[in-house]
Amino acid sequence: MAKRIDGKAIAAEIREKVALDVQNLAKKGITPGLAVVIVGNDPASRTYVNNKKKACAQAGLLSEEYALPAQTTQQELMELVQKLNKKKEIHGILVQSPLPNGLDEEAVVEAIDPEKDVDAFHPSNVGRIMIGNYHFLPCTPAGVIELLRAENIEISGKNCVVIGRSNIVGKPMAMLLLHNNGTVTICHSKTKDLKEICNKADILVAAVGKAKFVTEDMVKPGAVVIDVGMNRDENGKLCGDVDFDSVEKIASYITPVPGGVGPMTIAMLLKNTVTAAKRQNI
Repeated sequence: MAKRIDGKAIAAEIREKVALDVQNLAKKGITPGLAVVIVGNDPASRTYVNNKKKACAQAGLLSEEYALPAQTTQQELMELVQKLNKKKEIHGILVQSPLPNGLDEEAVVEAIDPEKDVDAFHPSNVGRIMIGNYHFLPCTPAGVIELLRAENIEISGKNCVVIGRSNIVGKPMAMLLLHNNGTVTICHSKTKDLKEICNKADILVAAVGKAKFVTEDMVKPGAVVIDVGMNRDENGKLCGDVDFDSVEKIASYITPVPGGVGPMTIAMLLKNTVTAAKRQNI
């Protein structure tokens, strides 16, 4: 039976360290500030934004929300981003995705000052991650690495398989595992013999966005299974990309959904915002 990795507890430790950092910066007259922009009224996005605001308040960060109507134009959104780029008390800018149809998300990301890009989605930050000389890491992949470290799970020399190739999780996740000397395979919808590849994984990261996609027969006994998915099952219950009940019996470590990777994402966002504040006040 696998050991469940407690993302809530590990995230709480990171948030405590962030709060200490915030207190130390306050002595120098600096309060890390995060601006969160939300366009439209997507319920999942609203939940995420509320959680981020709450986490900022608990850690002592300044949090500003900019809630725009779904009819917002590209120009209006770009103008807001430029305004936040110039705002001194804002050190991090996050534009909640997905944006409503008709808005160019890529252009918005590219408009954010790379020094305030606490999601690490700007092309210059993505390039820095590629070469290993980065200031910020994307919050979810960075959170996964922290989970593995907290459990003293060795990445170096291990076969690591990432299912999913998104710019937000899959690709940066693969790069971070590679930077930690893992041997990495990225799988996706066109991958042949997916089950066979997954069966060789010492560390399996599921970021495919399909409920219970990873089944017991895809997992090598004793593997570490990290579930990045956030889905609803046939009963409307929250679940991940991994069929938890069956995989838990054969894995050595597994992250539950909820309570695994999710809490880490917000903890790493707070950490990135503090890093941004430090960098902008050196």
